[in-house]
Amino acid sequence: IPRSIFIGLKGDFAPWVGALIADVKQPILLVTPEGKEEETVTRLSRVGFDATLGYLKGGFDSWLASGRETDSLISQTPEEINEILALKENQVFDVSKESEFEAEHLEDAVNTPLTLLNEYLSGFPTDKTFYVHCAGGYRSVIAASILKSRGIHNLIDIAGGFTAMKKSGMSTSDFVCPSTKQS
Repeated sequence: IPRSIFIGLKGDFAPWVGALIADVKQPILLVTPEGKEEETVTRLSRVGFDATLGYLKGGFDSWLASGRETDSLISQTPEEINEILALKENQVFDVSKESEFEAEHLEDAVNTPLTLLNEYLSGFPTDKTFYVHCAGGYRSVIAASILKSRGIHNLIDIAGGFTAMKKSGMSTSDFVCPSTKQS
């Protein structure tokens, strides 16, 4: 749904809602899988969000069936983009925590932690495609939905995140164990 923000129930839903939506009085209209409405409201309430307006009956499927405008996220595997990224013409943004990025990251990636995404909005290109990822894919989809809700649509999510990129043989920094890192 255009201008909506995705925060998946199967991940760390409540902590991310709390971290990304500053105003607990923010009215929220839920789009959840059918049968998950009550669970979602309960999980929101546990972190102080009690201003739920309601939910879209039938979830996203009912929106789709209504013929209303939809939006989608392009996601590509590391294998699909490896050659493109090797040209170094497109930026890659890693929305992992700073500590994760410092421990290990994709060469030439820029760290834009999800919790600080709004502070980095002006740093995202508007004239060419760029890529976003995190460790496994959950946070990058959240980031992509936030960026798209802010009018930034020229992005591609890297499926499987850093874990998949490393497995595919893409160039990464040397691992630095956070507990042994010198300040």
